[in-house]
Parts: sequence; C-alpha cells; structure tokens
Amino acid sequence: MDDYVSVHIRTLGDWTRQLKSVFSEVCQPPPTGKSGLLRADFLQGENNPNFPKVLIDGPYGAPTQDYKDYDVVLLVGLGIGATPMISVVKDIVNNMKAIDEEENSLENGEITSLPSNASPLTPMPKKKPVGQSGRHNNFKTSRAYFYWVTREQGSFDWFKGVMNEVAEMDYKGVIEMHNYCTSVYEEGDARSALITMLQSLNHAKNGVDVVSGTRVKSHFAKPNWRTVYKRIALNHPNSRVGVFYCGAPPPVKELRQLASDFSHKTNTKFEFHKENF
Repeated sequence: MDDYVSVHIRTLGDWTRQLKSVFSEVCQPPPTGKSGLLRADFLQGENNPNFPKVLIDGPYGAPTQDYKDYDVVLLVGLGIGATPMISVVKDIVNNMKAIDEEENSLENGEITSLPSNASPLTPMPKKKPVGQSGRHNNFKTSRAYFYWVTREQGSFDWFKGVMNEVAEMDYKGVIEMHNYCTSVYEEGDARSALITMLQSLNHAKNGVDVVSGTRVKSHFAKPNWRTVYKRIALNHPNSRVGVFYCGAPPPVKELRQLASDFSHKTNTKFEFHKENF
C-alpha cells in the first residue's frame, strides 16, 4: 500500500483549473521521471499554513475492490476512467512485492529454535509452506492486462509517470499495459498495421515501446476487443478472468457480450463488471 493518497483530476473547466492553481502554489514538483502530478508530503502540508484542508468523503464500494478473487484480470479504462484501474495496477504490484518479501524471509531461514528443555530427539517444528503464511493468502491474481483508451495522444501524459513507475516496479512482467489512441485509424487499417509492425520490431529488439520508451505498448487505433478476449482465453485456459470497465457507456454492451460469448465457447470464464465515471 502506498504511504500517500493521490487524487487525479482532469482540468477541464474553470472549477478544476482553479483547484489545480490553488494546489500548484503550495506543492512541490515531482522528481524527474515520476508522476506528472504535483505532490505535497504530509509534513510539508502540516507546516505550511497556506496548504488547503482536504476532506475525503467515503470510502464507497466499487466493482474493482473484488479483483483479488480472480486468477486473471482485464482492466479497461476509457479516458479519465483509467483512474480506478491505475489504483488496481499499483495494488497488484505492491501485493506481489509483499508476497516476494514474505517468501524470501521464509526461504532465507527463519529457523525456529527448540525449547531449552527439549531433547535431541524432539522434532523440529514444521515450517509453513512458502506463500501459505501471512496476510496475502486471499490474493489470487497472477496476471493482469490493462487497456487504457483515449481519443488524443496528448492524454497519454495524464498517467505517463505512474505507468512508467509501475513498469519499472513490475520486474516479473505480471502486468501487460496498452495505450490506445482512437482518433487515428481503425485497428486493421494498413497505416495502423504498418505502425504496429514497426513498434513490434522495436519492442522485440529493445524490450520497450518506441513511443512510450517503456514496456507500455502504444497503439494508434481502436482496440479489437474480440481479439483481446481470444488471446486471454488462449493464454489462460481453465481460469477465472475478471473484466473491469470504467468509462463512458458505449463499449459496455460489446465488452459484456464478449465476456458471455467466450465463457460459453471456451473453458476460460469471464465475469464482467462496470463502473460509471
């Protein structure tokens, strides 16, 4: 879990622009390469009489809070609807890190000492199997696919810093991240296919995307959701896949129908959840 709360607000009108202006005056810029949002540490806020008081109402339940029940998750965010999905992605990375640390501590020999009055024949207490102790037993997710769909390429900058951080932390490659810019070409268009081919060659050679400079793959087309579902079903047979969507209503019908179709056609079970943003 992060030791801070980050709030992502798109500056779209007078009210949100004024909100950004107020916080920009008292916050410090982030370190180079980190999140593009301005940040103020807790102590800085305490010692700064000009720092505005922030009141949080909630928490409120959301479909994504149950993502840990699934073997695989497909996260789809449309525009600013990527916000809750970013939280899930970061939570997955933090959980994976905590599990690794827990397993390493068990493997590196936390040897239980015998009581002082024990005889040489007293059996050693059994160690718990790796991964079966601690507070992470209910964490089932082993793979995540994150698709962020925006209309303009400039929108990539909203979460670029956060996504780069996740890509750096995810050294096991558990999370596959895609950015789609839909205002260019349909996926399958010859021009889109050429761009995709060049990007794939660079990714295969250097391990990074030619546009983002990280493992986050950029696409200049609309996603082919049937292809996305098909690939996940082939890669994860006999698995439960949680599909989580946040954004405008139009894609909901297709995403829900595909979840039903592939659940019946394959032995991979998809369960669709949506959140209005």
